Amino acid sequence: MKSFKRTLLAAGAASLVLAVAACGGGGGGNDANGEEAAVLRRGISAKVDTLDPHRSSAKWENIVISDMIVGLMTITPDREVIPGVATSWETSEDGLTWTFKLRDSQWSDGEPVTADDFVYAFRRIQDPAIASQYSSLLYIVKNAAEVNAGELPPEELGVRAIDDHTFEITLEEPAPYLLGLLTHYTTYPVPKHIVEQYGEAWIQPENIEVNGPYKLAYWRTGDQLVAEKNPLYYEADELCFDRVAYFEIEDAAAVERRIESGELDINNGFDGGRTEELEAKFPGWVRTTPGLITTYWTFNSSQPPFDDVRVRKALALALDRDFIVDRVLTPGFVAAYSFVPPKMSNYNTERPEVDFAGMQREERLAEARALLEEAGYGPDNPLSFEFIHRSTDDNPKAAPVAQANWNEIAPWVNAQILRQDTKVLYARLRQSDFEVADGAWVADFDDPVNFLYLLESDTGQQNYGRYSNPEYDALLEEASRTRDLDARAEIFARAEKMMLEDYPITPMWIQVTKNLVDPELTGWAENAQNDHLSRWLCRPGLEPSVEADAGAEADEE
Repeated sequence: MKSFKRTLLAAGAASLVLAVAACGGGGGGNDANGEEAAVLRRGISAKVDTLDPHRSSAKWENIVISDMIVGLMTITPDREVIPGVATSWETSEDGLTWTFKLRDSQWSDGEPVTADDFVYAFRRIQDPAIASQYSSLLYIVKNAAEVNAGELPPEELGVRAIDDHTFEITLEEPAPYLLGLLTHYTTYPVPKHIVEQYGEAWIQPENIEVNGPYKLAYWRTGDQLVAEKNPLYYEADELCFDRVAYFEIEDAAAVERRIESGELDINNGFDGGRTEELEAKFPGWVRTTPGLITTYWTFNSSQPPFDDVRVRKALALALDRDFIVDRVLTPGFVAAYSFVPPKMSNYNTERPEVDFAGMQREERLAEARALLEEAGYGPDNPLSFEFIHRSTDDNPKAAPVAQANWNEIAPWVNAQILRQDTKVLYARLRQSDFEVADGAWVADFDDPVNFLYLLESDTGQQNYGRYSNPEYDALLEEASRTRDLDARAEIFARAEKMMLEDYPITPMWIQVTKNLVDPELTGWAENAQNDHLSRWLCRPGLEPSVEADAGAEADEE
């Protein structure tokens, strides 16, 4: 019977999506009662490969994932951390043990969400068979690195269910940022009974069960996904939209056409060079705010010629960040001479910069040329390399400027640029299949370690250039044991300074968040991490009724 029901749901979703694609305003298909459903239409900047929170590493995939699954903690529109499945928590005196009390909640098939679901999820992301790109983010959990390496069984991971409503996490080190980290999709529960039944196919519309506001009903790769309101979500009565449609739109012109025709409410990006034009064309739609986002370019330190710090520094010196920011990129971007974004919390100390930050361009080029000559390059031994860059956002416009900058060092420096599909580029980065590569990091949580850990020796796939410096690793280890936030910040600064002097990466610019949002939508607030849950969004006239809210409060009492 359940299989027959799933078949009917899938067939129904296939028909409703055609209405979603063509709809205007807040409509888009009918609900189960035959009434017009309220639909939120969201554009996302790249194709969705997975909706499994333990396999994803893409910000755009999280737009969908976080609409469907809620972790121990969740966020408000301005990204204040608030209780999710957890209702309260206690911390031991040494800061290593955290105990969470869980609310009564259900998966969308009616099965209860229990502490065992969190134990299963935390063990699953460290399972070597999953090969999660984000497993290292949770190495702060006791024995996580050893479990991920296959050196310890999953039962040794520092998580346990005390009872159905009590979940305990034991850490390797104090983590003042833990509550913020627990809003990240890598920490989300997954339904063990569904995952074990369907394996990797558990995320398909006909199989998936969720505990969050919306449940996947349709997924056509390269086109769109549709999620419908989950009536068993613990705050379902507070949802404004019955359905959310996510359109995979990589072409900026296509985004504008959809907005003009009334077919799109939100898009998570725009051509920054056209900010003023877009503001005039779509009054009130352009939304930006300084972000915890650093674009940085990585040198593959694991292979020649970039195993030579002189080569890495020379290429970093030649890049005219200020020109790129002032003349090429989105207004509001800031040239970066350090890795950790300026607005990052828990970093209250004098922050390091690359040592050429105050040099004039002519001086930089002269030093770059001298470094390469010292490394053995010249007319008889030219330096040739390839720079790969993302196909999305402002990146294609910056690449030719970088090519010109590098070629300006000397006639015997030959830089070639190659535009790559963003998804393909990140796959190459994780495999260290590049010489010099573009990339960016958006903070998963508001703490310097979320950036600095990327260059640790044991970080794995997200240490794209395979940088390894035992002294850097030791400083981060020292910071991890330091509970005083000011002392911890000073250690981070020493570590960042050391890394910047090694040039495994070159910071390029600090980004502003960029979204196009229908000004009629309510519940949207800017936040530096650029996280915006559909759960909070609404359109005038669609607000949940006061009676429904009052009833929900009465039930809770």
